[in-house]
Amino acid sequence: MSSFFFVCLTTIATIVNPVGALAPFLAMTHGESPERRARTARRAAIVSTCILAGCAAAGGFIFRFYGITLPALKVAGGVLLFFVAFDMINARTSRTKSTEDEQREGAAKDEVAIFPIAIPLLSGPGAIVSVFMLSDQAHGMFEASALYVAIAFVGIGSYLTLKEAPRITDRIGRIGMNVISRLMGLVLATMSAQFIIDGLSAALPGLTLAK
Repeated sequence: MSSFFFVCLTTIATIVNPVGALAPFLAMTHGESPERRARTARRAAIVSTCILAGCAAAGGFIFRFYGITLPALKVAGGVLLFFVAFDMINARTSRTKSTEDEQREGAAKDEVAIFPIAIPLLSGPGAIVSVFMLSDQAHGMFEASALYVAIAFVGIGSYLTLKEAPRITDRIGRIGMNVISRLMGLVLATMSAQFIIDGLSAALPGLTLAK
């Protein structure tokens, strides 16, 4: 259970990547009071946590309803996560998370916690696909509980990161944020490659036998 929890925590935290959401968050909450900014961060973290927890709960039903197999999801998810990782390595916000138009629209709204901060900046397609895969890999009540606890931990971490956005950016600077983004992107690229390898090996066992 502890090893599965660690896998869930590192996977979800890497893909959610609240550090990567700092710059858009600051831009969309520019001029707001610290109290209002903290309230926006709290609401965004709660909504994104609920979205990911809901995906974890509905994962099995969606698989059965659409006839999706885990190998197919691993290959498709691995490809999607690779594009997210590629953008992270280049220190830019992935277009699978949000576009410039979405960020501009969000900055013009009074309430940006739900859109685009909670979704798609925090709980974007990559995070949702990862939760689907992890929920399918969870065997028994304890591993399922570990997944929900990991989602909650990431939600708390996202709230604290966004709440302290001005201090974090002042301390580590833009260069520091880019370095962290690139390192996490490298980890995510490796994970996406492993997802694809595992999916192809399960779907095409002849590839494994041919080694």
